[in-house]
Amino acid sequence: MNHGTESARWTPGTAPVAVLMISLNEGHNMEAVCRNLQGWAQEVHLVDSYSRDETVDIALRYGVKVVQRRFRGFGDQWNFAVKQLPVNAPWTMKLDPDERVTDRLKRSIERAVRDESAQGISVTRRLWFMGRPLRVRHPLLRVWRSGTCRFTDVSVNEHPIVDGRIVHLMEELEHHDSPDLEHWLHKQNRYTTDEAIIRFRQQSLAAVPALFGDRLQRRMWLKKHFFAFPLRYQVLFAYLCMFEGAMLSGKTGLIWAHLRTEVVRYIEYKELEMRLRGAVPPKLMHSVGEPDARVAQY
Repeated sequence: MNHGTESARWTPGTAPVAVLMISLNEGHNMEAVCRNLQGWAQEVHLVDSYSRDETVDIALRYGVKVVQRRFRGFGDQWNFAVKQLPVNAPWTMKLDPDERVTDRLKRSIERAVRDESAQGISVTRRLWFMGRPLRVRHPLLRVWRSGTCRFTDVSVNEHPIVDGRIVHLMEELEHHDSPDLEHWLHKQNRYTTDEAIIRFRQQSLAAVPALFGDRLQRRMWLKKHFFAFPLRYQVLFAYLCMFEGAMLSGKTGLIWAHLRTEVVRYIEYKELEMRLRGAVPPKLMHSVGEPDARVAQY
């Protein structure tokens, strides 16, 4: 890590929004996401989990306010971010380093934050895979009045919780999911291990599972009972192709649907292995570096 990099000062943009990100070895995304936010976000904060690459160097060069903290789980890290970071903007946005705010979404958010009755804003995230946009879109709550959000305290697949009226925007947030398949598969390997551990330890899900509850509760019900369904992987593949829209994206979409189906299968296999062995395997250290003396430590 180049400790000679000088930190700059972020120039406030046109939107009264503080963007929060968390990272571990996101150097391949940091330049692009900082450029994407320049001239728009009022401030940008990053909670880094001891990256070994140029993540911190690049962020400091753009004037991002960086702190470092050991990663204990996504819910824990995001709750730290929304509760402890010195946010000054009246609105806060959660952003992953591999996401890009389109110009149309930027303008739409600037209009939406003027709605005095709104407490939060959900956006339409569109998936990019293998360098191509897919017709796979999901509504996600990503913007809220600063200080009003908390996250579900889970190790993976955390969800923001905001009380009050949520405004939904149709404009797209681009999700560039990994620079290549090697990176994507490595990330999914870690994700499936975390999900299998949750199942093996029978830990709480992001919400109380309920078939006739809200959207998140229905999703948790399916997640809890999925592995008891017959023909579950055939049904999942068909769902991703037809209802998620993967088949409309050609060969790339079909590859994504196939791989997403296999990711869920790996969760089942890993949980089975844990039950056969009677223990969770030792977690591997994924390229975690040393604390950086230039930024605050928590």
